[in-house]
Amino acid sequence: MSRPDETPAAKPVRKVVSSEAATALFRRALRDVLLFLAAVTVVGVVLGAIFAGTRGVWGALLGAAVALVFSGTTVWSMWRSSHSSPAAMLGIVAGSWLAKMVVLVVALVALQGQDFYSKPVFLAVVLVGVLGSVALDTINYQRARIPYVEPQ
Repeated sequence: MSRPDETPAAKPVRKVVSSEAATALFRRALRDVLLFLAAVTVVGVVLGAIFAGTRGVWGALLGAAVALVFSGTTVWSMWRSSHSSPAAMLGIVAGSWLAKMVVLVVALVALQGQDFYSKPVFLAVVLVGVLGSVALDTINYQRARIPYVEPQ
């Protein structure tokens, strides 16, 4: 119960996450992931060529493509669904995850038994690309300035 000499403080009003702040977060995260994967691709191609020749180049290119599908679609699906209801966002993100798994299985089955690419280079580029992208997403999320509530 408030005392008569107190004035009520302005109460914050809950509303949907600030669209500008969320858009800035996802735009920055997607840009950082794309730049990081471009750098991983270049380094992977150079190191793959040095250690495994043409097979290493193909392994690096395929690994970078898989890492891009995994990392890029996650950020993109979250960005596109950030203004939706939580249930819709869950459906979109889970659906994109399922689609990525199907694409990965199809790609691995198609590449099984092929000898035109280096499997160790492929695996190294995928691991570095995906783990680095997760680290970048985490850093971008921690640095984001998205308010929980906004005053009227």
